[in-house]
Amino acid sequence: MTIVATLPLAFVMIAGPQIISSFFFATSERWKADSAAFVVGAAASLLAVLTIAYFIGKGITSGGSDGGDSKSDTLDYVIVGLLLVAMAYVFHGRKQTEPPKWMGKLETATARFSFTLGFLLLGFFPSDIITSIVVGTHMANHGDPWWHMLPFLFLTVFLLALPALLVLALGQRAKTLLPKVRDWMSTNSWIVSEIVLVLFIIIVLG
Repeated sequence: MTIVATLPLAFVMIAGPQIISSFFFATSERWKADSAAFVVGAAASLLAVLTIAYFIGKGITSGGSDGGDSKSDTLDYVIVGLLLVAMAYVFHGRKQTEPPKWMGKLETATARFSFTLGFLLLGFFPSDIITSIVVGTHMANHGDPWWHMLPFLFLTVFLLALPALLVLALGQRAKTLLPKVRDWMSTNSWIVSEIVLVLFIIIVLG
């Protein structure tokens, strides 16, 4: 149940400059190398943050039998607080019409730049690091083993790789489709993210 509950948060992880970068890489001249490096960098940082958050949560909830339930409840409230912060951040960024300046470098990016960008966006972007911490601590708080976070990791990475996979599957037709999907994501992804975050708050409190 905990695994299934965390999966929708993968959309929150990729909504914004993360998936927009994937679209840019998928339509660049070196799309295979750039997309692969971007996804690998993202997976590496996401795995690191999830693991750190998980073991911190494990340490908080396994500090002896006394007050165990109290610690678990407190961690739940901390998770809800983090989710509210993520909601505020997503809502604040909904009206951003100008892309970040670094996006201008994506068309001429090297594989090294792509890897670094993926690592930084998924590991240090405010809404992403909050979401990763929420998933890791939530799993630990429910006594789930570490590997239960892997489906969330794999789904997030798959969504990031999806633009490149569409190019592989559709060829030149993807060149027409991807900009349309990218524009829709730029405009509407914050709404989906907010819905997912609200649902997860309900799950945690329930």
